[in-house]
Amino acid sequence: MRLVSLVPAATEIACALGAADDLVAVTHDDDHPPEVRRLPRVTRTSLPSGATSHEIDAAVKTAAERRESTFHLDAGALRDARPDLILGQTLCAVCAITLDQVPRALRAPVVPLDASSLDGMLEDVGRVGNAIGRARAAELLVASLRARLEAVRTRSAGRSRPRVACLEWLDPLFNGGHWVPEQVEIAGGTDVLGSPGERSREIAWAEVVAASPDVLVLMPCGFDERRAASDGQRLRRLPGWDEVPAVRAGRVHPVDGNAFFSRPGPRLVDGAELLARLFAAA
Repeated sequence: MRLVSLVPAATEIACALGAADDLVAVTHDDDHPPEVRRLPRVTRTSLPSGATSHEIDAAVKTAAERRESTFHLDAGALRDARPDLILGQTLCAVCAITLDQVPRALRAPVVPLDASSLDGMLEDVGRVGNAIGRARAAELLVASLRARLEAVRTRSAGRSRPRVACLEWLDPLFNGGHWVPEQVEIAGGTDVLGSPGERSREIAWAEVVAASPDVLVLMPCGFDERRAASDGQRLRRLPGWDEVPAVRAGRVHPVDGNAFFSRPGPRLVDGAELLARLFAAA
């Protein structure tokens, strides 16, 4: 089977199910597992290389106002890939190609992924497994991921629950949405800015200060830990920074949002495990 993935989470799911060799093309954002980096790319972004977080946000908002996208499909490259099946998504027009961008003339069926929660991610694993003929592998993977999540919850039970603020964009500020509050809860914390399943939203710094988080996690969407730490420096100049309990306690943690919090794939479980370690390290 010739698979094309139009969203990195779907790529990661397919590879986790043992279908890496079936992939014939992926997106410009795909970087995991490492073997997919050699594959042809069928998408590109109009966002400028090296742009600041503020510049990226401004470009995304401008595109939205014009009803345009910052992600673009190379229809010719997609046709050249001759897919038997296309894996796509319906959740976010900002961070990935949407299915309405796939040419109707292309006869390959499309499997839509739309997870906004951890259960939704696990359902997507099953959906992909059924579509690519790896239903049994999907059952085993889902069981393993559920067991790991339950192990995190069990280890965290009985500990004091820190108040946690997760920021998935840093200029302007956005809280962590969708599955992030679930990850926090399973890891033994209480999310003070979001609720499970809700989209992330733009927030004021004053809201973060007022929430008095014991732990502040910087997880900018699509960025690694180094970029999170770099972008997080601007927060130190904001009023009330030194008043935040997490700052006073030295519990401000830049993390790899791209790997563990942005993509609704199996590594969300790694993200929950990471949070549990951070929360336990008082």
